[in-house]
Amino acid sequence: MHPKDIRIVDYNYPLPEEKIAKYPLSERHLSKLLVYEAGKMREDTYLQLHEYLPANSLLIFNNTKVVAARLLFQKATGGGIEIFCLEPDEQYPDISTAMQQKGKVWWKCLVGGAKKWKEPFLTKTISHNNNTITLQAKQISRGNEDYTIEFTWTDTNMSFAELLYHAGLIPLPPYLNRAAEISDQERYQTIYAVHEGSVAAPTAGLHFTPTIFNHLSTKNIRHQFVTLHVGAGTFKPVKTNTIAEHEMHAEFMEVSITLIDSLLAQMPETIVCVGTTSMRSIESLYWLGIKTMQQPSIAIADLTIQQWDPYQENLAAINAVTALESLKKWMQKNQLKTLLTKTQIIIAPGYSFKICQGLITNFHQPQSTLLLLVSALIGTDWKRLYQHALDNNFRFLSYGDGCLILLNRPNN
Repeated sequence: MHPKDIRIVDYNYPLPEEKIAKYPLSERHLSKLLVYEAGKMREDTYLQLHEYLPANSLLIFNNTKVVAARLLFQKATGGGIEIFCLEPDEQYPDISTAMQQKGKVWWKCLVGGAKKWKEPFLTKTISHNNNTITLQAKQISRGNEDYTIEFTWTDTNMSFAELLYHAGLIPLPPYLNRAAEISDQERYQTIYAVHEGSVAAPTAGLHFTPTIFNHLSTKNIRHQFVTLHVGAGTFKPVKTNTIAEHEMHAEFMEVSITLIDSLLAQMPETIVCVGTTSMRSIESLYWLGIKTMQQPSIAIADLTIQQWDPYQENLAAINAVTALESLKKWMQKNQLKTLLTKTQIIIAPGYSFKICQGLITNFHQPQSTLLLLVSALIGTDWKRLYQHALDNNFRFLSYGDGCLILLNRPNN
């Protein structure tokens, strides 16, 4: 079956409200871990993760940082309007550039209460270092689901990233059904978050602590980082009957040539991705490499991954080393130490994994593309895995527990 023909109703399961973790545990690494390998399951905690990973493994983490993307504006009449900053306007080459804009920036946003927005500007005041900063929002254009908003602020020495930090709220997932609290500013970030730009955390990494990293190093389990800025589409449920009708969200991705060297040096040893965003990024590298083989002179702006690129029947079965070496050669030819691109890849049953041999991830929402990715790894056994978690008091979704899935097979 082609992934386009998958019926999303086949990826439903009952998730009682009480199984959803509203808050994280006080100790990150004490979250429960369900280990799945060769059809067998074992229970432990993240603190003991090193016991289940093969020695000399390489872990791939997503070091994106969640921004305080929710801006609340109070109208003079008393009503409220929320602007949710999704991603920068196309005029900026990447998120980092847009985040460093000072005084003015254009951003694609969702607007809650848009029908109540009648004024030319919405205004919000912020106190910072004994100064009062005025922030204004103006509608530039409207798309199918979002708006392009121009933000201007009076402190022209302050970047947009700094402004959001002082003026915005952390965008907790809607399924938590609660307002963000002060503690979420720290707990809804991984301890290794660096590059600002996500509106959702790469939640599989929320469990990791310095203690875990120390334990991993005792088995020579190394790690590297990719940056994929998680978009609001990660919360978007599949509302169509088949996957063919569902548009996967495109996300900004940043990959260093050093990471590609690490992947090449690691093969054929085990490579495990921490989180679905890391896995989508690393698997995208293979398909980017294929494109550079097919089009050696492809322009930087055109080297992106579309939703169905990995499922074209005419693609040759190129091994991962060859594809990655081609991508590295293309980067060197274009004098790039870091590749900035976008990926819209969807990983669903029928996908053939090229680089990754394992996944550490949370338990995901029913009928979600994240659950499709898990099924692509272990087939219909996802039902048994999730039923075990439900029956044994595992906590679900972003602040919940997680699982380690090992494919236990060599790379393609």
